[in-house]
Amino acid sequence: MKRLRPKGTPVDSGQVPAIRTPALNALFLLIIANFALQPLTEPDFGWHLRTGLDLLMQGGRLPALDPYSHTMPDWPWVEHAWLTDLVLGWLYASGGEVGGLLVIAFFGLVTGAAWIIAARTGQAIRPIRLVTCALSLWVALPFLGARTQVVTLLGVAVVLLLLDRLRQGARWIIWIFPPLFLLWANLHGGFTAGLFLLTVVVGLNWCIAMVSRVWPDLFRRFDEVYLPSADLRGLALATGFAGLVTLLNPYGWRLHQEILDSLVNQFMVSTLQEWQPPSLETLAGRLFGIYLGGLTIAAVLWYRRLEPVRIGVLLAFLFVACRHLRNIPLFLIVSLPFAVELLQMGCDRMVLALKLRQRTFAQWAMGVTGALACLLVFLGSDHVRAVWRFGTNPDVAFRQTSYPIEAVEWIRAHRDRLGSRPVHDYQYGGFLLWQLPGLKTFIDGRMPAWQIEDRWIFKDYVDLVPAAVPRTALLNKYAIDWALLKRGTAFAAVLATTPGWSHEYEDMKVVIYVRGSSSAAGTIRESAP
Repeated sequence: MKRLRPKGTPVDSGQVPAIRTPALNALFLLIIANFALQPLTEPDFGWHLRTGLDLLMQGGRLPALDPYSHTMPDWPWVEHAWLTDLVLGWLYASGGEVGGLLVIAFFGLVTGAAWIIAARTGQAIRPIRLVTCALSLWVALPFLGARTQVVTLLGVAVVLLLLDRLRQGARWIIWIFPPLFLLWANLHGGFTAGLFLLTVVVGLNWCIAMVSRVWPDLFRRFDEVYLPSADLRGLALATGFAGLVTLLNPYGWRLHQEILDSLVNQFMVSTLQEWQPPSLETLAGRLFGIYLGGLTIAAVLWYRRLEPVRIGVLLAFLFVACRHLRNIPLFLIVSLPFAVELLQMGCDRMVLALKLRQRTFAQWAMGVTGALACLLVFLGSDHVRAVWRFGTNPDVAFRQTSYPIEAVEWIRAHRDRLGSRPVHDYQYGGFLLWQLPGLKTFIDGRMPAWQIEDRWIFKDYVDLVPAAVPRTALLNKYAIDWALLKRGTAFAAVLATTPGWSHEYEDMKVVIYVRGSSSAAGTIRESAP
């Protein structure tokens, strides 16, 4: 078996002088933390938190049917992140007034750990690994925040680390995969990404094993460590066992069926932006394009190794990232070790070309440290204050967002004026479940693939709320008795002129209409302070 270079040595000539850069490393870590810590503005966070809080109150007992919507109360709900929800609920409840900060810290820790662990498998000096993490996190910013998907990113990073250790000769490590996936399947449904990674690695190594027998001369040209037959069989067996233990969850095979149903739901995939291919019209698509372009240019300039397994894995995850926008972070994690080594190669060549000595390089490092410190003070302070506000006083912090916190405060004081069957924007569902305990939503982020006979709630939502010509017959189908709508929408204009609907509230973000509302004072128009 081909042997790997000693861990931690550069992949090229190692021209970067070996100097200690603790201050520079610390600043890079602060930048990574600045990117990883994000405010609680993710649309789905609210229903994850509400689920966790309710699980705590119910002693961890999972509901058999959907407890949160009035449109699909008979749906057999499968919550693929139930254990993560429980952790979030416990942190939020136990933290009291700083519960939000604990939740933000949890997501920040998981996010930072995912990137740092993945970067550790790249062979480079520590500052190179850290700066690559920071650059990759900058590209990932549109996907960061209070998203349970970061648990899967951490899982993929751990799989990369275990595979790296296996290539170093730690054969026993393959048996960590089954318990890892047992935990992962209960933390988040993205465990399928980890199984996909292992399957691709096993398949490519089998192909290389066949090449070594059929074309030995070609095999000797490869610059990669390949697993001997015994280790490869063990990894294949461990992968199969890891897949089987994912059935050990509260829902059994129904968890896998729920994931499959979401993947094959063409209407949902074609409607929700995160399921569509990356586009340069979006910030996430442009950042991804910049990253992919930089990675390609660096590979053309500096990459001179034949590593078919690595390239095969990168192409597999590039394919899934190009199919669905939401998969871009997976590609960022999987490609991070490659990016680390490319940056190391580039630095080696720069040092060699400029003939930098250790003292000169140390002076450059000190200059970069000072520049980063100034940049962090200039750009990071506002972000830290915003994150702090969301963690300690979310009602005030949400006033600076598009979420209807002002309307929520009015609803809390006037619940008697409203009914029990609202209709609202899709993005508001999770937020309302968090802010208004006991409210039953029309739709939220759990429900795009749900359908029972003629109740296809996401399609009905699309035909009603964002439609240019709303299908108002759906109001009777779901017995809607009040509406929380964005100002200026076609649906809001229709309700404004529909008999039997009264205008109860309006602010700069939303308007509330109530069906059949009447009071001694007549229709009331109120504005948020």
